[in-house]
Amino acid sequence: MSTTTTTTLAGLSGLQGAELGTSDWVDVPQERVNRFAEATGDHQWIHVDVERARAESPFGGPIAHGYLTLSLLIPMWSQVLEVTDATMAVNYGLNKVRFPDSVPVGSRVRMTATLTGVTEIPGGVQVTVSAVIEREGGDKPVCIAEPVFRFLA
Repeated sequence: MSTTTTTTLAGLSGLQGAELGTSDWVDVPQERVNRFAEATGDHQWIHVDVERARAESPFGGPIAHGYLTLSLLIPMWSQVLEVTDATMAVNYGLNKVRFPDSVPVGSRVRMTATLTGVTEIPGGVQVTVSAVIEREGGDKPVCIAEPVFRFLA
């Protein structure tokens, strides 16, 4: 079960350096990988050709796209922080992203987020987050990202 931090715009600055929470596990089945390939046009065989991936891939089978893993950050992010007086939140960008390990199809992933930066902006607050996505049973993260979000009043 996810753990969530609930706060206000004014309360965000007091959370700098704090772990905000951990999302629920998210399943990564082949169907999700195939839908992502269709949406993005990335049909590389290590993702969508199950038999070839089992026979030829160094991963032992098909793996999720790195950007699919990154895209799961948003639904997982919504589980770890709630800013009660924000009228909207927008993705402002990413400072950096790395994929230290793969996500074999059939895996489950979850994210833990730590608030690393808080800056007041006109009409709201900008936050920078250290987001670590792990694979169930894995020994290292599958994605480490530094997203930037803006919460507006």
